[in-house]
Amino acid sequence: MTPAGAADAVNVFHADHAWLGGELVARDVQIVTSGERITQVLAGAPRAARAVRLRGLTLPAFANTHSHAFHRALRGRTHGGRGDFWSWREQMYAVAERLTPETYYALARATYAEMALAGISCVGEFHYLHHDHGGARYGDANAMGAALIAAARDAGIRITLLDTCYLAGGFGVALEGPQLRFGDGDVLAWGERAAQLQSAGHARIGAAIHSVRAVPAEQLAPVREWADARRAPLHFHVSEQPAENQACLATHGVTPVALLDAQGVLSERACAVHATHLDAPAIELLGQSRTTVCMCPTTERDLADGIGPARALADAGAPLALGSDSNAVIDMFEEARALELDERLASRRRGNWRLPELLAAAGEAGHASLGWPEAGRIAPGALADLVTISLDSVRLAGGGAEQPLGAALFAASAADVNELIVGGRRVVADGRHLLVDGVAAALREAITALSS
Repeated sequence: MTPAGAADAVNVFHADHAWLGGELVARDVQIVTSGERITQVLAGAPRAARAVRLRGLTLPAFANTHSHAFHRALRGRTHGGRGDFWSWREQMYAVAERLTPETYYALARATYAEMALAGISCVGEFHYLHHDHGGARYGDANAMGAALIAAARDAGIRITLLDTCYLAGGFGVALEGPQLRFGDGDVLAWGERAAQLQSAGHARIGAAIHSVRAVPAEQLAPVREWADARRAPLHFHVSEQPAENQACLATHGVTPVALLDAQGVLSERACAVHATHLDAPAIELLGQSRTTVCMCPTTERDLADGIGPARALADAGAPLALGSDSNAVIDMFEEARALELDERLASRRRGNWRLPELLAAAGEAGHASLGWPEAGRIAPGALADLVTISLDSVRLAGGGAEQPLGAALFAASAADVNELIVGGRRVVADGRHLLVDGVAAALREAITALSS
């Protein structure tokens, strides 16, 4: 199905309410787009006859800064019973072992369509499932990455494919079993393969270091140099688990953040994912370098990882972004309010974050960290990526129209999204995906195929 509004057309939208920055929400906002860009924003405007009405509250569309699309197949299968991150990881590896480029495309397309329904216009896919069983290369060495790029295109969203260097099973431990599918042998082979990936109108290419556990210290700088040469984003997991910190200290005598800093990895184009267990010097290093930190609250609580020092990181100077990570939940409202609610649990204080800070984490900061700095705001010149939520659902009735921003961030869910516009064209309209018919059915079929 073709979405309403050709990508190269001039379109006019009229938002009942729209957040244009700051603390306030404007009423009756006319948004004119040409091609993929916003050309005019006018508050207090009458609705033109040709305008598409955006009923409810319109925000800049969300950036899902950190995703592992294939983890979506684990939803509902790993949440009960006892265990920890490491026992969950074995179940994740079992799914990774079964994927092919064809089944990965089907699962990712359906997962990205679910993201679109949740108001996400751009995903950062932290991609390390590169090869066939045993590490054998496909005829197209980037068949899995190409499947993800195609899946995002066909689901109507943007993607930054963060091609991940993954060379070891731990400090001084070789890859084994399903992990063999992740590895390229050494950083030179990784870089040669990743360099073959092609960007597209909806897709940009970045780099990732899986973790200091998975990339030996002497091979960290070459990954950073690969990203530097391309002015590309560079993401990495760091300090998600205390065991990682302890092993790094035992091996190198420094924390993971200090090791990354010594190798020149921290920078304004870098993004640290999780950063849950940090000491004060690590927080200072991330802040001073202006390294973005991507918190993934729904995954961090699902895996019993802990509550990261988000407020301390922001105060130190690190921009914050948000991601769905394991895709146990795909709901950026939930991720955003978790920054505040988790901080309340840790500090026993309310009001730790201003509403615009939460929206920036869900949008503009995430887009910037993924290499899309022109997205994440409703202003002339910005990418025309918008999300509209209904204000009259059972969750928002009685307060949404009066205090729409606070109601949205603390009560709305992905189910309240009724419009998603990406590059000036509607991808979701009236809560229905215009490119993927039957997203729930597509998810069921893709996940069932992995167990048959």
